Amino acid sequence: MSTKEKIQEDVALLEQEVFQHEIVLHNDDVNTFDHVIDSLVAVCDHSLEQAEQCATLVHYKGKCTVKSGELKDLEPRCSKLLQLGLSAELV
Repeated sequence: MSTKEKIQEDVALLEQEVFQHEIVLHNDDVNTFDHVIDSLVAVCDHSLEQAEQCATLVHYKGKCTVKSGELKDLEPRCSKLLQLGLSAELV
């Protein structure tokens, strides 16, 4: 095995070891579209358009991944969404 192949193999392995977690937002009958959109903009740093799209997906599909990344970044964001009354989970 050449050095280049070994390095590529090591990089591929490291990329697999980085676990991507997700915040999944679930539909509910309590929150308005405006509240969900405002919350996603404030907490998840979404653009207005992105937040509107996520809110629509949640409404029609029942759930939507609204943010993905490292656990240490997502935990406080998910907690804030829960504090705002949204139905969210970290997976």
